Amino acid sequence: MITLGDYLIVSGILFAIGFAGVLLRRNLIIILMSLELMLNAANLSLVAFSRFRVQPTGLPDYNVQVFVFFIITVAAAEVAVGLAILVALFRARQTTDLKDISSLRF
Repeated sequence: MITLGDYLIVSGILFAIGFAGVLLRRNLIIILMSLELMLNAANLSLVAFSRFRVQPTGLPDYNVQVFVFFIITVAAAEVAVGLAILVALFRARQTTDLKDISSLRF
């Protein structure tokens, strides 16, 4: 049987992979993907906690899952804005590498 600890271990591994991607990579697309991986790891742990926290009626607590839905919605909006900024930077500088983008001026 899968326990809460198993979900938290997977969530921690996903978060660590995303964190390493943010720290080690210098490509803006990879950094955005790593941020999304970190958000999904946090969502996985929230859903796991809500699944294993049972109400007195015997049903799982679904309030947290609604909260996770709103986090996913905000993350999608964040990706849309981030990709728009990335496209604008690529058109101006012809690169997505962070070393080549040293200032915010075009």
